[in-house]
Amino acid sequence: MKLKLGIPKGSLESATIDLFRRAGFNIATSSRSYYPAIDDPDLECMLIRAQEMARYVEDGVLDAGLTGRDWVEENEANVVTVVDLVYAKQSFGKVRWVLAVPESSPYKTVHDLDGKIIATELVCTTERYLANRGVKARVEFSWGATEVKPPDLADAIVEVTETGSSLRANNLRIVETVLESNTQLIANIDAWVDGWKRRKLEDIKLLLEGAMNALGRVGLMLNVQRQDLANVLNVLPSLKNPTISQLSDEAWVAVNTILEESTVRTIIPRLKEAGAQGIVEYPLNKIVM
Repeated sequence: MKLKLGIPKGSLESATIDLFRRAGFNIATSSRSYYPAIDDPDLECMLIRAQEMARYVEDGVLDAGLTGRDWVEENEANVVTVVDLVYAKQSFGKVRWVLAVPESSPYKTVHDLDGKIIATELVCTTERYLANRGVKARVEFSWGATEVKPPDLADAIVEVTETGSSLRANNLRIVETVLESNTQLIANIDAWVDGWKRRKLEDIKLLLEGAMNALGRVGLMLNVQRQDLANVLNVLPSLKNPTISQLSDEAWVAVNTILEESTVRTIIPRLKEAGAQGIVEYPLNKIVM
């Protein structure tokens, strides 16, 4: 038996494959194949665009897949959310679908767009958003390059953004946020109630969460004399409490902890001043809570 798993092709592809690598799965893609190789005999992968993933998972073509919550909602797909994974193309945070207009336009709120044209790839979600606010605008599907359409081809757009830099580069300003989204591992309902497939999905969830927890963190090992231990511990933040173990010399102990990588450059000199020796920084692939 195999679990058929969809990997998002396109903007999320590289970040997803890297996350799986950190979780312990090596996925090898080829420009000539939509079926990546994976070093787990229980998994069979297929590259599918994120926009279509939820539909194929719902229909059972795939047992599970990774896609954005935005596309699950856009397709109104009846699927199981196995786990939220907050990563995107460029960052490890959520993305936003925003309503944006030209800087020079008079539109200040969504209500100012009544009777106007809005271009977007997220048509159904935008229509529901407008209906909930009592706004009647024409929503047109955009095949791409949505930012260049106002003001000649549309009065406004609904577009996804991580940083807002592309919108600013095209002289657009954000009016409102339509939807926040993040990557999800979703599963087909029948696959989720299958004992073997659910167990496999729960294992994948555990490993992916562990890989997410490790992002931006490193491990730190060091030796310190017992008389200096309190000073060292005062310098160290920790995920919980540092692990302290006895060395062969009873006057010395080893300390092992986890730190935010961005803090290490300031903490290591302070540790040295506090009496730490043999300081070793090492990368982390997974932290399983």
